[in-house]
Order: sequence, then structure tokens, then C-alpha cells
Amino acid sequence: MKTKHIIQTAAVSGALAVILGAFGAHGLEPILEKTGRLATYETAVSYHFYHSLALLMLGILSANFPQSNAFKQGAWFFIAGIIVFSGSLYVLSITGVTILGAVTPFGGVAFILGWAWLFWGAAKINSHS
Repeated sequence: MKTKHIIQTAAVSGALAVILGAFGAHGLEPILEKTGRLATYETAVSYHFYHSLALLMLGILSANFPQSNAFKQGAWFFIAGIIVFSGSLYVLSITGVTILGAVTPFGGVAFILGWAWLFWGAAKINSHS
């Protein structure tokens, strides 16, 4: 993935996190409270937004250190984590389909791997500086 695309994806993802957060707070709140899924939805939004910012950071690092592919690889893990972790929690919160909770941890693993690739990329840069 090109650096420009990482940053653009971060921008779209961040905007979606804000939109989904506002939609949950204003449009879905009565439904989410009734079904007891408000906290689950808020967790999805929080992790979505945190990792959108992390994705932006990886795009900036990728631009500053183009010799390192670790930042680009980490970006893919953050994208996967946003889709799988937050996406499964959004759908679970809205539909009540609890089986989706079984895939949520895979998104969490993707987030962890994204942070690990960030660490790896930084370690490789430090060894060359």
C-alpha cells in the first residue's frame, strides 16, 4: 500500500468513527440502551478511532522512512483490526447476533500485530541511525 493511501484510509476511517459515534449517540442510543449494547458500541467506536489515529501515524512514519516496509505492513493489520474488531462489535450491537463476538478477538489480534509491526519498524530504523 502506498503511503498516500495509508493516510487517506486513516482519514476516511477517522471520519467514519466520528459518524458512527454520533449515529450511536443520537440515532441508536435508545435501541442500544434497551438491548444493553451501548457499552459494546462505545467500545467499537473507541477502538475504531484510536486505531484510525494509529493508522495515520503509520502513514506519516512510512512517508518519513520509506525504506521500511514494517509501517506499511502494520497499517494492514490496523485496517484488518478496525474491520474485524470494531465491525463485529458494531454489527453485534445493532443486530444482537452474538456469534459475531467469536470473531472479535481476531480483530484484537490484528491490532496487537499492528502495534508489533510499529515496534519492529522503529527498531529497524534505530539500528540504522
